[in-house]
Amino acid sequence: MRTRIKICGITRPEDAVTAAQLGVDAIGLVFYAPSPRVVAPMQAEKIAQALPPFVTTVGLFVNATVEEIHQALAVVRLDLLQFHGDETPAQCDVLGLPYIKAVRVREPADVLRAAAQYRNAKALLLDAYQDGTPGGTGSTFDWSMIPAHIEKTLILAGGLNAQNVQQALAQVKPYAVDVSGGVEASKGIKDAAKMAAFVNQVNQYSEKTR
Repeated sequence: MRTRIKICGITRPEDAVTAAQLGVDAIGLVFYAPSPRVVAPMQAEKIAQALPPFVTTVGLFVNATVEEIHQALAVVRLDLLQFHGDETPAQCDVLGLPYIKAVRVREPADVLRAAAQYRNAKALLLDAYQDGTPGGTGSTFDWSMIPAHIEKTLILAGGLNAQNVQQALAQVKPYAVDVSGGVEASKGIKDAAKMAAFVNQVNQYSEKTR
């Protein structure tokens, strides 16, 4: 099965269009003020409007209130929510929308615990743990901490780039990969050549393992 690709931290319509032209499956829009990749709802709507059909628009939130999420949803159409903070299963479920839950991995138990708790999540997104930082660290983590057999769809994130993604795929075999800093010219500004190289590496791996 082909590995799906999400490029997160999109801040410009032209970067979203380039990602779509490269065959990316999803783009991520960050609604978290401390992030250098944050977008306002109106800016996010311009990005979403520029996308062709069949590209999933994901909204990333960190410990946001229901009201804050509704404010974003009133302006921009989001296909999927991504909760990247300390949200409980009940807080993720209350909106009644499809979501993925990010897990900052420190030990194998983190993944197993999240899989048991967030039963309604469409997937778990596994990211590097860094104290005080909810994500976007640009760091990888020890992929051997991911349990080999887990009954949950897994998305691998954290420090991925064109140079290491095939190694990650061979070791983890996730449903999808999520990249941000690894395809940037600067924070929030994507590099078309780096995006193309990343997509090519993922697709080459998928072809080899069919």
